[in-house]
Amino acid sequence: MAVFSVEEVSVIRHTLKQLVIVGGGTAGWMTAARLARHFRKTDIRITLVESSDIGTVGVGEATIPTLRQFYADLGMTDTEVMRATQATVKLGIQFEQWREPGSDFIHPFGVFGQKANGIDFHHYWLKLRQHGDTSELADYSLGLQLARRQRFTPPSPQPPSELSVFDWALHFDAAAFGRLMRGYAERHGVERLDARIESVRQHPETGDIEALYLDSGNVVGGDLFIDCSGFRALLIEQTLNTGYCDWSEWLHCDRAVAVQSERFGEAPPYTVSRAQTAGWQWRIPLQTRQGNGYVYCSDHVSDDEATSTLVDHIDGPLLNDPKPFRFTAGRRRRAWNRNCIAVGLSAGFLEPLESTSIALVETAIHKIRRAFQKPWYTQAETDRFNEDTALEYERVRDFIILHYKLNGRTDSPFWERCRAMPIPDTLREKVDAFRAHGELLRYRAEIFGPASWLAIYSGLGVLPERYHPGVDRLDLQYLKEALKAMRQSVADAVAQAPTHNDYLQSLNRTG
Repeated sequence: MAVFSVEEVSVIRHTLKQLVIVGGGTAGWMTAARLARHFRKTDIRITLVESSDIGTVGVGEATIPTLRQFYADLGMTDTEVMRATQATVKLGIQFEQWREPGSDFIHPFGVFGQKANGIDFHHYWLKLRQHGDTSELADYSLGLQLARRQRFTPPSPQPPSELSVFDWALHFDAAAFGRLMRGYAERHGVERLDARIESVRQHPETGDIEALYLDSGNVVGGDLFIDCSGFRALLIEQTLNTGYCDWSEWLHCDRAVAVQSERFGEAPPYTVSRAQTAGWQWRIPLQTRQGNGYVYCSDHVSDDEATSTLVDHIDGPLLNDPKPFRFTAGRRRRAWNRNCIAVGLSAGFLEPLESTSIALVETAIHKIRRAFQKPWYTQAETDRFNEDTALEYERVRDFIILHYKLNGRTDSPFWERCRAMPIPDTLREKVDAFRAHGELLRYRAEIFGPASWLAIYSGLGVLPERYHPGVDRLDLQYLKEALKAMRQSVADAVAQAPTHNDYLQSLNRTG
């Protein structure tokens, strides 16, 4: 057997001619579609193996704005996708009762106010608060105010100022979106095999995956395998024993129950996350129905109680039976192990509090494309992929922990436990910097920017002890007038926007 030095191993080229994706669903078909486009000028063959007999999780109905760029890169328009998936607009997430019973705030996809002299807007707002101003930070966010008043108009491609800057995402039928991706992938040469995988053959020396043996009798060989098999993690874990980083010490919820219902009333342009005794309940409006679920900690509530709580807080009739899930928050120790890359739930799981499941599929696909600028890869590409994936998952993890750590509820042991728990050093550094002097630290590989962190801090009642000293260079009266003008500008823009319902109706008109 040949023996290579570390330097030699790092430059060994692994040629890619046959790519095999295991698992369909949203993650599998998104991967197939985007990689079919990426490799369209090569002779690389892509095969996707899925079984019609195996269902998908299929509850991921809320997204973040990056999805719109993903399908735009495939040549699809917002109108096309929204019609095909019965989508509604998502301007953000409304968090109900996280700070205390009866409270609510919105995390929007947009900024708050305008920077001046290189100083973030919230410092100017903080100064006015200290002088008796009663305006809310939310008054300076166009996207947030549109959401509150259930209005929507697409943002200007050339916004005249920061006050006009906001973004939007979709609530959609994830299964329908998967079908849309499948259609694109198959039109662009992806071969689909409908079969179960009975066994996996590995190279006797390297441990690389060589082939899949299917119940149809086919044997599918490949150079690179992408595991989109969901929680089963058929290749990355069951075959390669990669290992898992368990984050349940910070993210205590370990179960969920989901059900669809008839939509009651007009669809709001935001997701609802409502705090319950042992977790939180989501409400996601589509054009034709509503998605509902309860993410909870089994240490504090039984499965039957959780299901009952969920059903009791749904307005319309149920369309199916509640479906339970069990999970452990965390990620694979390596998302790329040998010649296998995990994408989606096989790579890890973070509860859908900020709708990041599909976004993490997108970033995984982006990193695969970056690794294959040529039809081969080396250990350097593998190492970079794993480092960036670990950072992305940890950054999202910290953002989700923040919601729990800063909660203000005193009505149940679950919430008190979350508030009392120690947190990762990376998160502690961020919270301390904001509390002390309003600094919004930003790390590499973060999906959520400073405005998102500011929305959660302020929504949960955490404000800095002092503002930036540079703010005092502005005259107080001038500052009051400037912020009043900002509020009025936002209010005027909202008043001119059509309702969300009007926008959806115009979307579906023909001609």
